[in-house]
Amino acid sequence: MPAHVIADDAEALSVATALADEFRAGASARDAERRLPRAELDRLSASGLLAVTVPAEHGGADVRQETLAEIFRLLASADASLAQIPQNHFVYVNVIRRQGTEEQRKFFFAEVLAGRRFGNAQSEAGTRHVQDIRTRLAPRPDGSYLLTGAKHYSTGALFADWIPVLARAENDDLHVAYIPRDADGVTVVDDWDGMGQRTTASGTVRLEAVSVPADRVLPHHLTFQGPQLHGAVAQLLHAAIDAGIAAGALAEAAEFVRTKSRPWFESGAETAAEDPLLIQRFGELALQVRASDALLTAAARAVDAARADLTDDSAAEASIAVAAAKVHTASTAVEVADALFEVSGTRSALNSLNLHRHWRDARTHTLHDPARWKIQHIGRYALNGTKPPRHGLL
Repeated sequence: MPAHVIADDAEALSVATALADEFRAGASARDAERRLPRAELDRLSASGLLAVTVPAEHGGADVRQETLAEIFRLLASADASLAQIPQNHFVYVNVIRRQGTEEQRKFFFAEVLAGRRFGNAQSEAGTRHVQDIRTRLAPRPDGSYLLTGAKHYSTGALFADWIPVLARAENDDLHVAYIPRDADGVTVVDDWDGMGQRTTASGTVRLEAVSVPADRVLPHHLTFQGPQLHGAVAQLLHAAIDAGIAAGALAEAAEFVRTKSRPWFESGAETAAEDPLLIQRFGELALQVRASDALLTAAARAVDAARADLTDDSAAEASIAVAAAKVHTASTAVEVADALFEVSGTRSALNSLNLHRHWRDARTHTLHDPARWKIQHIGRYALNGTKPPRHGLL
């Protein structure tokens, strides 16, 4: 069955809201049993949500980044693992938009509109740092390439139709090779053992002399030679996931306190929900969540403004706004997921309830890249007007 094609921002948000409600029901069980969400991802593909950033001239809705961030926030509030899986999909759709030829755009955007999923083979283990990429694209006489290397933290690869692979070619320039999931020489290993985001299957991809046609390779290094939003878009979605985790944890804590917690005997309250100290703490947590949501919205609007008029200044402002949102949402996700136990009481720690999945998801996802470096760039920008670097993580 072909995927539905979403018409506009309003429809995208409506579809995301309905799917989040649907996915929320089974999220705890999927996490507890480490049951991979293949059926849910098929629903996501069929819904058309994975194609909402396809440009209008290619038949897509080309939604605002504000809408895309809200889609991720909604999905993550229901199931943080499920929301994490398509994050790289949208990042690599954006690479095609930025660096693809007209023929590449025509081909791959048609694939996305048909419901095809992009995975990710980007990070490597055992290298000097995260940008030390050693996977190689070796040119062949006919213009094609041989791709060789090993990737880790490959979220989405197990469920993908296409796996975008970050690799170095001539002159060590970074390229992205888009390879079919079932191509000869490609092995995807489900060896993800994280304590959180347990059903993302963020395991290993091995690439052994994989043949790649020239028209499936894009020059990613060119992305960073001028004003760019690659990092801002990617980080915006990470911030939205953190904001969603916080919202989901707060909602579950409130439901638990209303229906299961007992009031502390000194409060004089009939129910836990009437305990004035619990009310105070929920107010504090709700303020944190609201502040994160506001920063996320402001960041998304800054990215949308920069997309409309991309300059060094607008790109810098977008990157800093996204960095601020990411720092705050990361902190809020961990704090609220931890406070869930504080406000809910002893029973909430029962393993059978699996309420700790919110904290495990928050703690795992917020390790993606260090907030301390984002604060450094925010400070340099505020104090000295120093624009953030163009390395793709801001």
